[in-house]
Amino acid sequence: MKVVRSNYQSPGKPGRQGFEELVCYRLALDVMQNAHHVARTLPADEKYDLVQQIRRSSKSVLANIAEGYGRYHYLDALRFYAIARGSLNETLSHFIVAKDLGYIPDDFFAEVYAMTREAEKTLNGLMNHVRQTKAGKAEFGERSIKEEAATYDADNRSLLEESPDFDP
Repeated sequence: MKVVRSNYQSPGKPGRQGFEELVCYRLALDVMQNAHHVARTLPADEKYDLVQQIRRSSKSVLANIAEGYGRYHYLDALRFYAIARGSLNETLSHFIVAKDLGYIPDDFFAEVYAMTREAEKTLNGLMNHVRQTKAGKAEFGERSIKEEAATYDADNRSLLEESPDFDP
């Protein structure tokens, strides 16, 4: 098994491509490519387990980096970047499981492990940069925007009992 790299090339102009130019995003694309590469080689009994988990977590990294990049306030962006970092570590955990179960060879795992850690390192660098620049602070301050707390009545079963699917 050989480590693969993303061949994605943005049609945008260099310097104006947005999140696609971020090193952490480019590395996360490589991690995602390898997650799918591994998923295609897993045994059939992993089809609804490890296959789907490693695919979803690797794509979540990319989606959250992109969404964080699109947020104006730095606290909002950091929240998405933190979720991306969590998904990246989840993906790494799936690679570890695949190695431990004997699905991927040691040399492939070592390369993917290093690639994933490099993606994490560059994502941490982006997060540090965002913390230092604090984009949106002048306009919105340093407080995050929150919705009012919702109150739930856990003891009121009347709505639940009215449901046609309710079976106590």
